[in-house]
Amino acid sequence: MLKPEPMAETLQILPEDPARDAVAIEALFDATFGPGHFAKTAERLREYSRSLPAVNRVARLGGEVIAVCRVWPICVGETRALFYGPVAVAPDHRGSRLGLTVTGEALEAGAAAGWPVAVLIGAPSYFGEIGFEVVPRGSMIFPGPQDQARVMWRKLASDERPEGAVRGAPDLT
Repeated sequence: MLKPEPMAETLQILPEDPARDAVAIEALFDATFGPGHFAKTAERLREYSRSLPAVNRVARLGGEVIAVCRVWPICVGETRALFYGPVAVAPDHRGSRLGLTVTGEALEAGAAAGWPVAVLIGAPSYFGEIGFEVVPRGSMIFPGPQDQARVMWRKLASDERPEGAVRGAPDLT
């Protein structure tokens, strides 16, 4: 008698469930970035804000969180926008393009929610694959030092090209 083959685990990309996912996400951030990630300029935009669980995306495999893209409300000048990141992938799944997958799904959620533009700090060669472009030097001024060659934007539900000071905007949630 033949035994049935075990079913392969199904990868799921879903909105973040804060009650279920928060601890696993923080552990994934620590494993990916180490404790120094709190010192980055991007954290200044996040520290007095809350991410948007309905727009955030997590990848689960067998119930375990293996990737995440968190998204935060910000303003660039007078334009409301979404700030994408951190994006993290579990070490065993790096190189699988899963970071692009969760970010792409989060971009679709941001557009569906009517947000005009997305901003991200990352590698242009990587995030350019899903439509991000490097902003003109000096067009977005962050609250601390930032490598301008890694500041990127992408339209969501508008053709606006935001410019100006970048600040967290927890009141936009």
